[in-house]
Amino acid sequence: MKREFTAIIEAAPEGGYWAIAPEIPGANGQGETIEEARNSLKAAIKIILEDKLEDYKRGLPEDVILDTIAVE
Repeated sequence: MKREFTAIIEAAPEGGYWAIAPEIPGANGQGETIEEARNSLKAAIKIILEDKLEDYKRGLPEDVILDTIAVE
């Protein structure tokens, strides 16, 4: 499933770039170029979302229904 998030990218005072996704608390990235910062942010978002899902799944009853939904 493809999901889109806002990427706010700013030049870092020490050089390079910082990136955050305000929809995902804690998601940030950095890089020497805008593309590196964007890719770093993508990786952070993926890790955070996968970790959150695993946390929620832990301890669920065996008969729980796991499904997916698409949001546009």
